[in-house]
Amino acid sequence: MSLPPHPGIFAAVERLCTGSDPTPPLRLFNGTERAGVPLALVQARQLLYDRSVCPAVRAALWRQIAERVYFDADGSDWPTAVVWLGLPGLRRTAYKITWHLRAERGDVEAELVTCYLEALTEVGAHDPDPGGDVLRSACSRAWNAWRKARLETALADVETAGGAPIETDAEGFWQADYDPPPRHPGLSANVRITVPAHRVEGVRIGALARTWGVADMATNVGHSGRGRQVAKISLRRVRRNG
Repeated sequence: MSLPPHPGIFAAVERLCTGSDPTPPLRLFNGTERAGVPLALVQARQLLYDRSVCPAVRAALWRQIAERVYFDADGSDWPTAVVWLGLPGLRRTAYKITWHLRAERGDVEAELVTCYLEALTEVGAHDPDPGGDVLRSACSRAWNAWRKARLETALADVETAGGAPIETDAEGFWQADYDPPPRHPGLSANVRITVPAHRVEGVRIGALARTWGVADMATNVGHSGRGRQVAKISLRRVRRNG
């Protein structure tokens, strides 16, 4: 049994374009007619992603789509139809970003659509594979944007991270520093977390992970002696001034 579509931008565009055929229609240039054969929107999308279709034919269709990005006057349906035509090439990346980076699906879809429309404006008249270039560029830009956003995510109040309030009237505090290895790919910024000592003493690592919102990543704290070091965590007691 297939799952219902995610209630986001992609699903909304699919609904809006059901049975839609904006004008002027896309035209198929396959050599049978000099002026091209008019295509229904559904037929056009099928041809765009059919690898058995001549690359030159698909390239001509993508160039026409790039031109229709600007068809936004007089209430034209083309801006929405342009997005609809690109959805098959964006869905897999939307899923991957949402899954791997724990991002909101609606925000990911919005970013992908924005990157897709930006990439369409850069299509050149002599690009041999405009469709592939547009989709690769859009997906790459979205990945980069979300990776950067993930690294820059900051907590306004670390003491309440994870949903559990932490008392701040204790005399001592524990401070945890996360230091990635120098010049090692991956995390590159130091992270410092400070919590009251009485909330840490006698609590297992698993409880700390839940408090700091990383329980799904801290599944095993054992050391097998194999593999490579990815970071080190040091704990020390500190006191707050004032």
